Amino acid sequence: MSPLRFLALGFAALALQGCLAKAAVGVVTAPVRVVSKGVDLATTSQSEADEKRGREIRKREERLAELEAEYYESMERCSSIEPDACYHAKAVEAEIDELKRGAPTEPDGR
Repeated sequence: MSPLRFLALGFAALALQGCLAKAAVGVVTAPVRVVSKGVDLATTSQSEADEKRGREIRKREERLAELEAEYYESMERCSSIEPDACYHAKAVEAEIDELKRGAPTEPDGR
């Protein structure tokens, strides 16, 4: 074997060691990365939970505002002797009460 071939073979062996080591590390750490990604997807961070709760509160408040406007309008029509408006006002009032009963409260700071 010529010295040049021997030198090239030695260089190739050294170069492949890095590739093989990198591939081995990738194979070994792949399951850990997959599991951690799954855990990240399955869990909700506190900031995400707070954002979601804030969106729910805003939607509930918007709906309450709409219902209250509808309720007052129905009550005005009800006072002018429109029986259907009175029934509608009662139904809207029941929905308002239901929304208020299910409204989230601020957590204690304890």
